Amino acid sequence: MKLLLAAKDATIAQQAALIKQLSTQCELLLARVEELERRLGKDSSNSSKPPSSDPPFARPAPKRSSRTSSGRRRGKQDGAPGSTLRLVEDPDETVRHEPAACCCGADLTGVPGFDERRHQVFDAPAPPPRPHVTEHRIVAKTCTGCGTTTVGGVPARARGRAQYGPRLAARAAWLLCAHHLPVRRTAGVLATLLGAQVSTGFVASVRSRAARLLEAAFLPRVRELIAAAPVAHADETIARAGGANVYLHVACTEYLTATHTGDRTKETIDAGGIWPAFDGVLVRDGYNGYTHLDHVLHAWCGAHLLRDLRSVHDGDPAGQLWAKAMADTLLAAKDAAEQARTAGFDALPAYELARVRNRYLGALAHGRTHNTGRRGPLADEASKLIRRFERYEDMILRFATNLAVPFSNNLAERDQRPVKVQQRTSGGGWRTLQGLTDFAIVQSYLSTVGKWGRDKLDALVQLFTTGAWLPPALTPAAEV
Repeated sequence: MKLLLAAKDATIAQQAALIKQLSTQCELLLARVEELERRLGKDSSNSSKPPSSDPPFARPAPKRSSRTSSGRRRGKQDGAPGSTLRLVEDPDETVRHEPAACCCGADLTGVPGFDERRHQVFDAPAPPPRPHVTEHRIVAKTCTGCGTTTVGGVPARARGRAQYGPRLAARAAWLLCAHHLPVRRTAGVLATLLGAQVSTGFVASVRSRAARLLEAAFLPRVRELIAAAPVAHADETIARAGGANVYLHVACTEYLTATHTGDRTKETIDAGGIWPAFDGVLVRDGYNGYTHLDHVLHAWCGAHLLRDLRSVHDGDPAGQLWAKAMADTLLAAKDAAEQARTAGFDALPAYELARVRNRYLGALAHGRTHNTGRRGPLADEASKLIRRFERYEDMILRFATNLAVPFSNNLAERDQRPVKVQQRTSGGGWRTLQGLTDFAIVQSYLSTVGKWGRDKLDALVQLFTTGAWLPPALTPAAEV
């Protein structure tokens, strides 16, 4: 209002200057509103935000998905084995249902039957009133010849006068780490299903016991195998422990997983005991903490790049058309690599790779042309992304030049997801850093066991009984 009153008494030149000032302010405010709206529109499909941060009431538009159709219909595929529940030959209980009378009123008691049909109901057994208890009696005997007293051996699983056995400990660790139940709820499930009135202290100690057993042989074996792999994945995610933020580091392959905790420095990355000895291809995102590993080849996660490209394109679809062209190039190269891999080729044909590079360079040239001279947050982000694609072309296209390298780093992201699930179900974090460290070790074991197709509960029983299951080789195909 003051500006309007001032403009009323101002000269024409002063009014023109005032209009110019207001126009400039409007342009700045419009640009600011546009940038804030673009930031508000970011989700897991166009940024590195996790899917758990997406609002449940806002479904992403179909165009946001970077997935392509596999061509298969939904549901069970033709030729896939069924899973029909089948009758067993030794039911635990048999109940006969005989007709008492005929429809005419005649008594059928004692009349022999001429046919029977079997119907079976599979149900959970009734919980026992208490756990199965095995008493070990340690007998002492005195030799009649020399008078020496000899005491029978005490089994390792019965060192205490009264203690829980390995199968119960395995089930506690299974519920706590594999199914991400909090300590108190785990104790409640054990009491309900097994009749074991265990304390929360016992449940909490099981995870620590499992971690100490795994540190002896399992972790060194997995680290040795991953370090010898031709291709491996790395990623890190933030977790909350002891009231502070901590990072969980993941190193994995298709059949192996190893995790450890710490900060985000290169010293902590190397402290996992894998990357200093690794000499293959490392698939990762754009975090600079891995750049000191200059003795390995690096591959940039394509899924991260697609999200960054979508973020730029969604901000200005007409002005940032190069971002869509680059995303289409990466997706076309991904499809070509998958087809070549399925056909048994070790590399893309030379003409196909040349086509990919031509489209790649064309998209970059288009991006440079349309962003030259532009100013603003979106233009700055686009220019930064263009420089990234220019500088790291070999790293970004590694999946196309080496078919052993996957397009994305989703394998590592899936392996770090359990820590997020456990954190959400346990009130937002771990009370101590040691608790998170132990969870990471046990999760390494469960993830590796699952990748090999073994039952996780059986593997935990073996861990508490005879020792950890060890992967025999890098892959099942390499197993001798």
